[in-house]
Amino acid sequence: MNIAFCLYKYFPYGGLQRDFLRVALTVASRGHHVQVFTQSWQGERPKGLEIILVPVTSRTNHGKNEQYYQWVQNYLTQHPVDRVVGFNKMPGLDVYYAADVCYAEKVAREKGFFYKLTRRYRHYSAFEQAVFQRGAGTTLLMLTDKQIGDFKHHYQTESQRFCILPPGIYPDRKYSQQPENSRQVIREKNDIGLDQYLLLQVGSDFKRKGVPRTLQALASLPDVIRHRTRLMVVGQDKADRYRAQARQLGVEEQVQFFSGRDDVAELMSAADLLLHPAVQEAAGIVLLEAVVAGLPVLTTEVCGYAGYINAAQCGVVIPEPFEQENLNTALFDALQNNEQRSRWAGNARHFADTEDLYSLADKAADIILGPKND
Repeated sequence: MNIAFCLYKYFPYGGLQRDFLRVALTVASRGHHVQVFTQSWQGERPKGLEIILVPVTSRTNHGKNEQYYQWVQNYLTQHPVDRVVGFNKMPGLDVYYAADVCYAEKVAREKGFFYKLTRRYRHYSAFEQAVFQRGAGTTLLMLTDKQIGDFKHHYQTESQRFCILPPGIYPDRKYSQQPENSRQVIREKNDIGLDQYLLLQVGSDFKRKGVPRTLQALASLPDVIRHRTRLMVVGQDKADRYRAQARQLGVEEQVQFFSGRDDVAELMSAADLLLHPAVQEAAGIVLLEAVVAGLPVLTTEVCGYAGYINAAQCGVVIPEPFEQENLNTALFDALQNNEQRSRWAGNARHFADTEDLYSLADKAADIILGPKND
């Protein structure tokens, strides 16, 4: 079969992008021809995928997306394929992978009347409606039950169109794949003492992932603990405003920002806690990457995958509505209680050994290559 994968932008460190790549390569590995349509591609181009760069000239994201959609539609009219798979919302999809929250729900919660008069709103609303409206033929690959509830509420989408996927963690992220002394080796490599606390936050779009909340929690620690603590923030974003915040809070010397790293699994083996106090997060694959690494987690209830942290009993889920003091207290309690962190780490490893956290790409490929919805 010829399969078209549609993704606005690819860069190697985004959760959506990593999921896309695994699914696309899984489909290609089964002998199918995979074309990838994208506005930009950063990083290595894997064998087995035909990558087609779509020209866009608009200055706005929604303008670029509309140009992208029209270009791809024209191309596919002339060069038909068997399936069109989208990792962003747009009309004309046979299958949509829902890594994002419901836009209509977000607007209802966060925006006012005048926002609905903007071109940006009209674009994103129309593209979401084209995917989820009742009667559309798009098969919907979902990550959490909460997503389904929001889309059903706004669009009355038929239940049979939704398919819940298991998580999809790379097996090489698992704690058992790391060398026995990796904690010591990685800490020495990054000039982190064995008597220091290492906090890790991983994810692009720092504001949405809660980096300001993490910096405030770090600054709230008593001096004796704070001076022993290092925070590494890894993700694709402009870090200057967050460096400025760290400076204002007096924790600049404790914090390092990285635009992206290939050794996140190793960093997780060396860290004491993963912090992910997200403001908005449909799923949060990094939470499960931490679980399989045996790394305790502090996160927020808004994350779609937060339930796994409770199920695994490997950290703290901060309830909504979010209050900074709850995160501050959870961080302080976790750092001063070595036995608790050790129990959480053991629970995480047990969960990683006994639950299906790895088969997303295969299940998604099965659905993509299966019968079409009419």
